[in-house]
Amino acid sequence: MESFKKYMAEFIGTMVLVILGCGTAMLVGCDAVNGCGYILTAFAFGLTIVGMAYCVGNISGCHINPAVSLGVLISGGMSVKDFFGYIVSQCLGAFAGAGVLALIFGCGGVTDQTGAFGSNGLAGVNGSIVAGLVVEIVLTFIFVLTILGVTSQKAGHGSFGGLVIGLTLTLVHILGIGLTGTSVNPARSIGPAVVSAICGNSAPLGSLWVFIVAPLVGAAIAAVVYKFLESNKAK
Repeated sequence: MESFKKYMAEFIGTMVLVILGCGTAMLVGCDAVNGCGYILTAFAFGLTIVGMAYCVGNISGCHINPAVSLGVLISGGMSVKDFFGYIVSQCLGAFAGAGVLALIFGCGGVTDQTGAFGSNGLAGVNGSIVAGLVVEIVLTFIFVLTILGVTSQKAGHGSFGGLVIGLTLTLVHILGIGLTGTSVNPARSIGPAVVSAICGNSAPLGSLWVFIVAPLVGAAIAAVVYKFLESNKAK
């Protein structure tokens, strides 16, 4: 029952992240002309993390991101069983969140200025797969490294952890939105891309693998680096 509650918390958290984060991107747009859309979308994602951290963080840790779960797994903070349970719950939550957006905006996405339910893409890096991989690996590395540091028992950040993590996600979005739309979260990318394809726009599926592989690689590197740094500190 405890595991089920954790998985349910991850489902809800990821669903809310997609609804509020991607929904804001759909509503305000993220083009260069409408620059305020960048900031609004970045804060939508970041503030959602802050809210969910204090809402479900005490139940599941509020990963709501397979990359974060991978980082925690490598760091020894969760079991393999829970890792896979979290990933399934997160992906289902993202799919449900994108489904809610489809109900709100419709498959035509009349007010969807991103074109595909807030899906990620490589337009900001001129379609370069290499550039997209680099952007997502680096941004995820920064994000997950921060999470591991803030949540470490040695950190002593207490109740401010959720705020720090949310602001860090906001920061990486400010840079990444104009490049890849900022994923740093495979589930957040999968849900909108799949729902977009169901609605007849399969374009986001072409580069979807980038937003699955790169965040996982960035998270794995962050976990290895943090384990090394923390072990040195202990000595």
